[in-house]
Parts: sequence; structure tokens; C-alpha cells
Amino acid sequence: MTTPPQAHRTDPPLDADEATTLVAFLDYHRDTLRMKAAGLTAEQLARPLPPSSLTLGGLLKHVALNEASWFGEVLHGRPMPEPWVSADWDADRDWELTSAKDDSPEELRRLMDESVEQARRDIDAALAEGGLEFRSATVSRKENQSFTLRWILLHMIEEYARHNGHADLLREAIDGVTGE
Repeated sequence: MTTPPQAHRTDPPLDADEATTLVAFLDYHRDTLRMKAAGLTAEQLARPLPPSSLTLGGLLKHVALNEASWFGEVLHGRPMPEPWVSADWDADRDWELTSAKDDSPEELRRLMDESVEQARRDIDAALAEGGLEFRSATVSRKENQSFTLRWILLHMIEEYARHNGHADLLREAIDGVTGE
């Protein structure tokens, strides 16, 4: 077994307040996905593991969409930025996953990194204004109530953790790299 290329990833603290711990776990999972996609070519990032059509490049673009959606649109009520706002979601409801094959590795990584940096600013602003109880600008369609920052952070940790499992399988199928 080989291990993924080295990338900077910091373990979450063992003894910190709740907000620091949640944000640290989210950062840990963000960095884990970056590690899984590190050093791969455009062809490798676009390679699925049949019968699934999911790719590592698609995962990078998918998490970038989720960062912009949950922390910008839902939490703070901002309109979605490009490339999301002009995507034809009616023609392809999985546009971020299917269009990733047309993006370079650098573009996919840039899109994720920029989305994460904006999300960090959004998290910091919410923590400063109301802490983990900060309420979202958008309400849940199911429950018709706003989300807390705590709920959104936990949801995003779950989102990354699930997709990091997918990334493990995809990366091993591409070049045999396994590990954290």
C-alpha cells in the first residue's frame, strides 16, 4: 500500500471550545479531500469508478458548490456567485459533477480553495455576530425554520466525511494510492 501525497493537514484539537472543534474538524475533512486529489492529472481527476459516474474532479467542484451554497447563500443570504449562478441546472441537475471533466486540475483546485476561503470568512462573521446559534438568512423548505451555524457546520462535516470515503475508493482505483 502506498499513501497519498503529503499535504498540510492538522488534526483537530483534543481540548477546545465547541466552535473551534467544529471548524477544525471541517478543515480537517477539507484537507483530506485535497490530499486525495493531490498530484493527479485532468484525465485522472475525470476518471470514474464504474458503475458510478462520480469522479474526484466532480467531488472537488461539488464541495465548492456546497461551500458557496451553505455558507454564502443559506447562512448569509447572498446570491450564488459564478460559475453556479449561470449553470443550466434545469438541463443537468448534477452540473457541478458532470462539468468538472471540462475543467483543468488547477481550475478545480482554485474553485474549491476560493469557496473554502469565502466560507471561512462567512463562518468567522457568523461566530462574531451570534456564535454557533447564529441563524441562517434562509429557512429550511421542510421545517420552515432557519438553520443554526452549528447545524450547518455539522452538515458540512458529514458531507465531506461521506465524500472522503468516495474519494478513497476513486483514488485507489486511479493509481493504487491508499491511506488517510
